Amino acid sequence: MSIDRKAAIAAYKERKTIAGIYVVHCAASGQTWVGQAPNLETIQNRIWFSLRQGSHTCRSLQAAWNTHGETGLTFGKCERLEDEETAYVRNALLKERMLHWRDELKAEVI
Repeated sequence: MSIDRKAAIAAYKERKTIAGIYVVHCAASGQTWVGQAPNLETIQNRIWFSLRQGSHTCRSLQAAWNTHGETGLTFGKCERLEDEETAYVRNALLKERMLHWRDELKAEVI
């Protein structure tokens, strides 16, 4: 294994992940969904993949995808959380902020 590859792997493992709250909106139906993620940078790919497979656990979001397609949905980031020392504190804060955004946007929780 080359030194460059080892360095790249080490850098990947040490990268900072940014937790936060995200929103998915369907303009055609007016529906909005919010969720929390330990890594905002990767959550959209994960959601879109499960929607393409027809296996997303949120039935109303899957129905909107099936009706309006990928171009009918938009993805956005509502809030990024500062680094937290412990997973417990981060998870509690994520839950609290997600409930805030659910009420603020009159959205369904994913």
